[in-house]
Amino acid sequence: MDMIKPPAEALHERELLALRAEEQGKRPPNWLLSPASVRDFIIGRERPAVLDGEPVEITRKFYGNDVLIERAVVTLAGNRGLMLVGEPGTAKTMLSELLSAAISGTSLNTIQGTAGTTEDAIKYSWNYAMLLDKGPSEAALVPSPLYQGMKNGILTRFEEITRCPSEAQDSLISILSDKVMNIPELANGVLFASPGFNVIATANIRDKGVNEMSSALKRRFNFETIRPIDNVKMEARIIEAQAGNLLIHSGVDAEVDRDVVELLATTFMELRTGITREGYKIDVPQAVMSTAEAVSVYVQSAMTSYYYEGGGVSLERLVQNMLGTIAKESEKDLGALKTYFSKVVKERAKTDERWDAYYKEKKWIG
Repeated sequence: MDMIKPPAEALHERELLALRAEEQGKRPPNWLLSPASVRDFIIGRERPAVLDGEPVEITRKFYGNDVLIERAVVTLAGNRGLMLVGEPGTAKTMLSELLSAAISGTSLNTIQGTAGTTEDAIKYSWNYAMLLDKGPSEAALVPSPLYQGMKNGILTRFEEITRCPSEAQDSLISILSDKVMNIPELANGVLFASPGFNVIATANIRDKGVNEMSSALKRRFNFETIRPIDNVKMEARIIEAQAGNLLIHSGVDAEVDRDVVELLATTFMELRTGITREGYKIDVPQAVMSTAEAVSVYVQSAMTSYYYEGGGVSLERLVQNMLGTIAKESEKDLGALKTYFSKVVKERAKTDERWDAYYKEKKWIG
């Protein structure tokens, strides 16, 4: 079946099957792969695995701190939950999906945190027709992803936990401490977590509308901070790979233009850090200049060019679609982009044809 966004376990199915087929390492209870194989699945390795007599390349899927990945995997084998924090667009969700797919075989056992998330949504709710008809029973209980994770011994992902009200967040405290969920409505209503259960939560440290976690809940997690990519070449490779996959799944038959990707990656990194490659300081917009946003800008630009011009991505469309990202927080941020083009891009245009063509699209900024 075609899917707009296949889950990690479907997207990387052959790699996971190949790693499982060769697995000889020590595995925590109910894990499908050993910690070493989980690490290899996420950061890649030179030696291919073998599936049905054919080599399967184990590709790098996360670009960042490899030691952080090892710590994260070991955390999930232990008693504490794993909390991935960082600015929006730093691949926290992607890493959470990859870890869940490798360890439990599914990344879909997920709670999406919002301002409206209640304790019922986190733990369990009821089929009220059955509840009124026959009273509380296991058949009338509607299990949450957390309930399923405890029952089946698999990981539960909790996205954007700090968007939930504090009282809803704190419903996790006793579960993470004792690995037990009490269900007072049922006789002998106690659910003991099966081996393999744990929680991977994500939280961003920038957006408005987040709720501070209690100290008691923080102590139940090991925190790992995912930092933005700080290498243009690496960021360009990520944009190229992710944009290519998104375009394929969107039905857009267009190759990713590496030159355009490098211009985009350079622009985003310099605006994000406030430092050009020549060492000059520049204004930093309030908008989130993350790798994920850069991927979105490229994909939107490529799709616009594909559907309206019938060709590959153009620099004109790139600049047009960049405006929405820059002005997302405040239209005043367009001043930072305008200054960037007037000073940085203009200077590079004198000696580089690509930057010269890029500079000519300044007309769209105003």
